[in-house]
Amino acid sequence: MASEVTYAEVKFKNVSPAAVVKVPLDVKKRESHPQKYPLWLPWLTSLLLLLVCVALVVVLFVAPFFRRGVQPRALQQNFTEWLCVSEVPRGKEGGLTCCPKGWKRFQGSCYYLSTDVMSWDDSKQNCTGMGSHLVVINSEAEQEFLFNLAKGVFSNAYETKYYIGLTAYKNGQWQWVDQTPYNKAATFWKPREPNLLFAEKCAAIHVKGNKDSSTYSNWNNILCFTSCYRICEQAVKFV
Repeated sequence: MASEVTYAEVKFKNVSPAAVVKVPLDVKKRESHPQKYPLWLPWLTSLLLLLVCVALVVVLFVAPFFRRGVQPRALQQNFTEWLCVSEVPRGKEGGLTCCPKGWKRFQGSCYYLSTDVMSWDDSKQNCTGMGSHLVVINSEAEQEFLFNLAKGVFSNAYETKYYIGLTAYKNGQWQWVDQTPYNKAATFWKPREPNLLFAEKCAAIHVKGNKDSSTYSNWNNILCFTSCYRICEQAVKFV
């Protein structure tokens, strides 16, 4: 005979709706003291955020600068603007030659004529800081270009002198800053110059203020701490 299944309804009194689970004491202690992170983690996070910010600055502000047609990546970074011209006829592909904006181009060089005065040593350092050097004059054509250029800068000045990259380290032994050999036959000293070589060891183009100055005879040796203007030179950049 088959067995019968009996169902009965059982009710419990004074029992809470939710079951109460007892947690061991050591587990409670671990939960009340969450795990500590390594001390270097906040520094690493800050560094990563800084790198992200730098990357954004580069993408937003620096990258467009290098995409300009007249600002090639190959140019020195201590100038923000360059002027470039093509050396081949229009319509044909070719490279560009570039000078920093504000510099004057002549043949294969760029020239900067200062508007402030310094000693010869400071002038040399200033030119070097711009990726150039005090001018080295190698030909009559270059001398004529620079003299006429300097003559037109301060039209109302009584006297104007520009340092060039020529000094006498020893009496009578002149040396160009780029180590170009000194050729006395290719110099443009004023009459009776250079003189007083025991004291006046630095050369300058004397543009105004002396009746003996002319296009091809205007160099003057002076005291090296004299405050003068300067001419800086650097080779044109090919890109």
